[in-house]
Amino acid sequence: QVQLVESGGGLVQAGGSLRLSCAASGRSFSIKAMGWYRQAPGKQRELVAKITDADSTNLADSVKGRFTISRDNAKNTVYLQMNSLKPEDTAVYYCNAVIAISYAAIVNYWGQGTQVTVSS
Repeated sequence: QVQLVESGGGLVQAGGSLRLSCAASGRSFSIKAMGWYRQAPGKQRELVAKITDADSTNLADSVKGRFTISRDNAKNTVYLQMNSLKPEDTAVYYCNAVIAISYAAIVNYWGQGTQVTVSS
């Protein structure tokens, strides 16, 4: 089984930066993609950024130019560098990993979430 552990959340003033980390542990083979979702009060959970095993990245329009996603395959870790933070970025951020467990099945693993609060 795979476990995802996030770190790096916290409280920051508008315009500041945070770096989120998510490490996958356990039998983590054939990771197809890792990324970050967030959910703010009163809003649906949304994709923030993801990176695939082909090193392709996808970022939400609201964070393009401010956030950067990267990964360290040797450590099974994905990072989200968050710059120029805005109050509307306040949310619980969840790490996600898409892992192939068989030739015909994939599983989405989720971290427990880390709170990011941006004050004005």
